[in-house]
Amino acid sequence: GNGLIITAVACDHRLHTPMYFFLLNLSVLDLGTISTIVPKSMANSLWDTRDISYSGCAAQVFLVVFLLGGEYYLLTVMAYDRYVAICKPLHYGTIMGSRACVKMGAVVWAGGFLYSVLHTANTFSIPLCQGNTVDQFFCEIPQILKLSCSDSYRREVGLIVVSVCLMFGCFIFIVLSYVQIFTVVLRIPSEQGRHKAFSTCLPHLAVFSLFVSTDMFAYLKPPSISSPTLDLVVSVLYAVVPPTLNPLIYSMRNKELKDALRKVISWTFFSSGDIAIALRK
Repeated sequence: GNGLIITAVACDHRLHTPMYFFLLNLSVLDLGTISTIVPKSMANSLWDTRDISYSGCAAQVFLVVFLLGGEYYLLTVMAYDRYVAICKPLHYGTIMGSRACVKMGAVVWAGGFLYSVLHTANTFSIPLCQGNTVDQFFCEIPQILKLSCSDSYRREVGLIVVSVCLMFGCFIFIVLSYVQIFTVVLRIPSEQGRHKAFSTCLPHLAVFSLFVSTDMFAYLKPPSISSPTLDLVVSVLYAVVPPTLNPLIYSMRNKELKDALRKVISWTFFSSGDIAIALRK
């Protein structure tokens, strides 16, 4: 699904707009997240093993934090894009020009990279005293911290607190943006205009709600209800479910994207048919 969206946006010139540029970036991040977690887990399941090298674990932590952190920053930028499009439509072309979009995209990727470097370096500089078994289907920072010495994990906890404050700032920005957006949309006199405005905002709002709710449940659930099975289910909810559902959410009510996806799928089938005919000849 994410691959189809990337191909459709890249190949269809009608989708070369800021909203779809950011959607392409979101699909790349989602595809990266799935590819970082699921293949290794599937391989371990098929070969009946739970082994992962120390460097492989560090790489997995780095990529997961990088991609999920970048996705959160990107969702913030996408909320700003919708705010400008609906609340300041006459200035949209000026504010969200191609150069501005590229700069915002670069800040998202650079922010995710820096965020991940700090967390990964800090986590793997902590000595481990509680064995080497991570009770999870991928290397996850909270599970690694459980293996650390009693006092040495405090630096990472401090960094997590700073990260939570930063994420909370992004959350408040998105909420305030949507308060402004809904205020403007509800003042639109025509029902068709309101429907069109809502159709461009609701997919982003649904993706953001899914992403934040699963993350909050994963990291803010009371320790008293924690168990290996629940931790596993929660990790699947925040690391696998959102990247899987995002393509469905965005393509469900988006006519332009559905038309572009149909073209990509039909082009793929026709091309494979031509190749099959050529091979038979």
